[in-house]
Amino acid sequence: MSGNSDSKKAILLALGANFAIFLTKLVAAFITGSGAMMAEAVHSLADCGNQGLLLLGMRQAKRPASSEYPLGWGRALYFWSFLVALLLFSVGGMFSLYEGVHKLTDPEPLKWPWLALGVLAFGIVAESFSMHGCLVEVNKARGNINLWRWFRESRSSELLVIFGEDLAALLGLCFATAAIGATMATGNLIYDAIGTIAIGALLIVMAIMLAIEVKALLIGQGVEPARRAELLAFLEARPEVDKVLNLITLQMGPDVMVALKALMAPTGDARGLIDAINTVERAMKDQFADIRWSFFEPDFTD
Repeated sequence: MSGNSDSKKAILLALGANFAIFLTKLVAAFITGSGAMMAEAVHSLADCGNQGLLLLGMRQAKRPASSEYPLGWGRALYFWSFLVALLLFSVGGMFSLYEGVHKLTDPEPLKWPWLALGVLAFGIVAESFSMHGCLVEVNKARGNINLWRWFRESRSSELLVIFGEDLAALLGLCFATAAIGATMATGNLIYDAIGTIAIGALLIVMAIMLAIEVKALLIGQGVEPARRAELLAFLEARPEVDKVLNLITLQMGPDVMVALKALMAPTGDARGLIDAINTVERAMKDQFADIRWSFFEPDFTD
């Protein structure tokens, strides 16, 4: 129940940018022998696979509900997002740490360092383009809240992952640029190894942060706090409802389930009560288009 962001657009932008960056980094890594560059190439390849998994998750989330899956497949998106976080940790972060430690114990001289810097400059431009596209969608979703609060409260796991990946990729490119620049300026290969290790640590930290957020969605989070307050205010303002006794929401991927217990205004008979409940549910789904399931219980107390 967030803003009208287009997560698929952000994913496709990131996929195109990362594949182009991967090809250029891979060629440069073989030519220059830079560990930081090879770590960046693996990171970009992992990102391409990750974005493919997110697209798969978005497709699965659209499967219709059935008797076996009565609330649909929306939460499948959280599984694939969590898997992406694990891959970012293992394939990206751990490989970069391994490569950095290897360079510390067995350093290799850089070849064609200016080529490496050129590739990194291209990567920064491409990744900045992808990051800008992602931020456009994030800004639609977050409204007036700051980025950190959006990151902690957002229920859009795929947009969270793309934002985290793009941010880590952009910072990683800066780390690699600084590492190769320091190596060229001093002739000391330890800077290339340190840069590679820094990239690995960055990816691991980002992966853990993403895993924590997506884990909460896998367990079962309600809608964002601001949207819950908006929904509660809407229900309490309805003339059919005297008092909302309990309101439970559950985010199911792009869809929302609402369970409501309320003290209803007197209607005179059972038919009138049923009509009032149906009226509230229709109005609620018109106002909040992502509510797919609603369960309404009239009562006198919770």
